[in-house]
Amino acid sequence: MLAVGDLQQAREFYEGTLGLQVKFAVLEAGIVGYRLGPEEPGLMIRVQALPPSPPRDTPRVWLEVKDARAAAAALRQGGAHILGQPMEILTGWAVEVADPWGNVLGLTDYVKQPARGRPG
Repeated sequence: MLAVGDLQQAREFYEGTLGLQVKFAVLEAGIVGYRLGPEEPGLMIRVQALPPSPPRDTPRVWLEVKDARAAAAALRQGGAHILGQPMEILTGWAVEVADPWGNVLGLTDYVKQPARGRPG
């Protein structure tokens, strides 16, 4: 579960900027869960009092994308806080982005080794 300071702003980031789909919402508790694919695991956010200070020392969540460099460019154009340039890795490319509260999400692709990526 990632801590966020404002639920509406967080939803704009996670749903609008990242394009995640809502799996469930418990709005009275300030919690929203997002789908991360067809499996059961997901990503949850919860409103908590904390100041914005990207990047924060929190667990990193990594998401597989079709093209990490293209995703970084689109997110940057949309105003997201990209933490450095996309870096080449063994399987393809990776980049990190911070939400408005400094939670870091990694985006990685498997363009060099597509067989290791998720189907579809």
